[in-house]
Amino acid sequence: MIDKKNFDKELNGKKIALYTLTNKNGMTVDITNYGGKVVTVNVPDKNGKLADVVLGFETIDEYLAKEPFFGAICGRFANRIKNGKFTLDGTTYQLAVNNGPNHLHGGIEGFNVKVWDVVESTGSKLALHYLSADGEESYPGNLDVTVTYELSDDNALKIHYEAKTDKPTILGLCNHSYFNLKGAGEGTVNDHYLKIEGDFHTVLDDSAAPTGEIRPVDGTDFDFRKSTLISERNDKAAFAPGRGLDNNWTIRKNFPKELALAATLYEPKSGRKLEAFTTQPGIQIYSGNWIEKNTGKYGKPYDEQDAICLEAQSFPNSPNIAHFPSVVLRPGEKYDEWCVYKFSAE
Repeated sequence: MIDKKNFDKELNGKKIALYTLTNKNGMTVDITNYGGKVVTVNVPDKNGKLADVVLGFETIDEYLAKEPFFGAICGRFANRIKNGKFTLDGTTYQLAVNNGPNHLHGGIEGFNVKVWDVVESTGSKLALHYLSADGEESYPGNLDVTVTYELSDDNALKIHYEAKTDKPTILGLCNHSYFNLKGAGEGTVNDHYLKIEGDFHTVLDDSAAPTGEIRPVDGTDFDFRKSTLISERNDKAAFAPGRGLDNNWTIRKNFPKELALAATLYEPKSGRKLEAFTTQPGIQIYSGNWIEKNTGKYGKPYDEQDAICLEAQSFPNSPNIAHFPSVVLRPGEKYDEWCVYKFSAE
């Protein structure tokens, strides 16, 4: 168990705390309102034994000192924007460049380092609110955002993103939890099996930003339409630029906002399975290739490829590619997206 006292802190006059969601099966999820970070996810294996399957830290001070995006809400725009630039309604905006030549996960101080206001907290639900001011990180518009986490009795962590703006802006939110279904700190995820419900992937340039080309996965190492052992692909030349999987797939849908299955992760020793569902058009699969050697919860070591992220999101670099699904949010419109992480064991 994580000691909640280790999360009692004030930052910029706002209180940080740790909140626990529970369900009738004994599954628990701990979330802090600092960055909306998912701190623990305790789920049973095929024998009913609980383990914490997400990377994280035991104290808020560690989260403040280090920022690997463990469990965080990423925004205003998750993933990369080429050269940190986009043009909207004839105005060009220059964002911070914080990942090579590109803008990543909302900039220098994205939503991942903000203290969110708690607007609802019950045994199974936590709703967080943040008002991002016009010009914050150089994004236009006062953006009013609510992110609600709910833990259901079928062992699903449901994440609901809602937002509105007073000026045309761009928006693309995601959760950045790092999963290891053996248990966080129990070694590599290369022994997990991955299936992706995507017939296409977005091709990257040498800076890891999409070029705009959407290429079929047929006959390539990007084809994960059948459950595939991660170690069989992670060292392939196709993934060498990211030191392993760090790519976006287009999710197969019957209609644009369908809550569709995007990816399935399975670990045979524990029998744990994770299904990721999303209303968003893409999923970035990142096999933790840049995790720095670290000590995480319960004194366990974290290292490269010791976890994997299933980041349900807009396509990276969407603001600069007209034929990608639009990420523009205008006054009077509502941003309304879901991500569901459903756990089971077999």
